[in-house]
Order: sequence, then C-alpha cells, then structure tokens
Amino acid sequence: MTIYREIFEVIKQRKSDFEKGIAQENSYTAYLFDKGVDKICKKVGEEATETVIAAKNGNNEELMNEINDLLYHVMVLAANQGLDWSDVEKVLEERNEKIGNLKQFHQVDKNT
Repeated sequence: MTIYREIFEVIKQRKSDFEKGIAQENSYTAYLFDKGVDKICKKVGEEATETVIAAKNGNNEELMNEINDLLYHVMVLAANQGLDWSDVEKVLEERNEKIGNLKQFHQVDKNT
C-alpha cells in the first residue's frame, strides 16, 4: 500500500467519523468536511497556486511541501465527493496505457 493510499484511508475514516457525529477533536480533516465542498475547493485552489509559486521561485524544498499539501486537499475533495483513491488511480493507469500517443489538437482559424 502506498503512503497516499494510507493517508486516503485515514481521510475516509475521518469522514466516516464526521458523518457519525464522532469527529476527532482538533482534526483539520474533520474541520474541512464540516465546512463542506466550497471550503475544500478553496483550499485545493490555494494549494495549487502555492505549488505554482514554489516552482516558479525555484525552491524545491518548498515545492515538495506544497505538492503534498495539494495532494492532501485533493484527497479530501475526492473523499468528500464519494470517490475512492483506487478510482483515481484507475484513471491514471488507463492514461498510462496511452503514453506515447500524442493527442491531435483542433486547430482553430481565428480569421474566419
């Protein structure tokens, strides 16, 4: 089991506990579930932006931290929306089978 799956299992447990009304005190994950999809999406957006900034600044130490913050918030979003991490991985596996197949982009004639 990858570390990401392990973390996702903890996130799912926090969601289950939250839904049962037994959320762990001081749990940031439970706080996010309590605030709902708008707050979770806002955090995903913030972390994505911070990831881009860290990359643009050339700070790989900061970048590694921001990537993990982003992945954590994406996992919370996935759990909130009823997805399982294996569902996400399955899509990635399917896409991996297509590696090397350059997509053809639709060319638009802006003069017409």
